[in-house]
Amino acid sequence: MSLDKALSDYRAYFNEKIETHGATPKGVDYNGAAAQEIRFEQLAKVIDHSTPFSVIDYGCGYGALHGFLQSKGWCFDYHGFDMLEKMVAAGRHAHQRLPNVHFTHETSELPQADYVLAGSIFNNKFGASDAEWQARVLETIRHMDALAKKGFAFDILTGYSDADRMAQRPDLYFADPLVLFDFCKRNCSRNVALLHDYGLYDFTILVRKDG
Repeated sequence: MSLDKALSDYRAYFNEKIETHGATPKGVDYNGAAAQEIRFEQLAKVIDHSTPFSVIDYGCGYGALHGFLQSKGWCFDYHGFDMLEKMVAAGRHAHQRLPNVHFTHETSELPQADYVLAGSIFNNKFGASDAEWQARVLETIRHMDALAKKGFAFDILTGYSDADRMAQRPDLYFADPLVLFDFCKRNCSRNVALLHDYGLYDFTILVRKDG
């Protein structure tokens, strides 16, 4: 199956989720709010919140990350990006009265920001091969790197998951943590952290820019 077909299936799958469940964790295919918050906690570790900052939520869904960051009492400008127009519409509706919140489905409209965070955007490969999907993952990491002035972070399902779990879900992409750590270390920054200790079937990589 071509990558284009896999991305078409991706769009159809997540459009159905947001239509069915609305602006909720299930609307972006999380098991629930608890798992969503655990992942947000890991991603946010890349942020230095001692001063105001800007952040791109890359693959924002309906913008739940904004509420999580706001609950911390931090001062920030938020830019939500999602390739699905229905997700962007849901985000705009949920945050329509809030200042310093912007949503788009066009990558060309994204500014550079201090930080770029991407939660669970790489997990569903549908019919794409592992090689095709890995190439897409690496391309996206390069794009996040180009957008981020101070750092970026992403999470992804781990290749250390139970073998039977992986076999049951061939539509999911289970990444090798060491491969992605090495890629970020060699291509993005000397300062890279791999978090694999928070009890879920995924890991998080934090990349802090030099200087």
